[in-house]
Amino acid sequence: MEPTVNGEPRVLATEAALDLIAEIRRDYPDILFHQSGGCCDGSSPMCYPAAEFRVGETDVKLGEIGGVPVYISGSQFAVWKHTQLIIDVVPGRGGMFSLDNGREKRFLTRSRLFGGGEACAVPSVTVVRP
Repeated sequence: MEPTVNGEPRVLATEAALDLIAEIRRDYPDILFHQSGGCCDGSSPMCYPAAEFRVGETDVKLGEIGGVPVYISGSQFAVWKHTQLIIDVVPGRGGMFSLDNGREKRFLTRSRLFGGGEACAVPSVTVVRP
């Protein structure tokens, strides 16, 4: 079962993001997302071939979108644990090593705070190792 807060998934995707995921998976069937800090204040999730990215020991699996796992660095999860991430698509170029690069559209992470007391009920999340 995917990690949730009061039954709500920690990560969602817009239809545009699901369409871009499907497009990328035609070229790279086995992919993953990693949300980390760094450039763009962590607003650009990176999309990698699963075999070419090593999930870190402290990375947290947030869930899956379009059948693709989404991870976040443990340190960034500590800051964002009260938010739901929404993976979207906007015009532009993706990150240099991300599979959305060169497609003239890129993934963008939007977020919303869990409301209605959910932030107080955040369950612990087990680190998932591949």
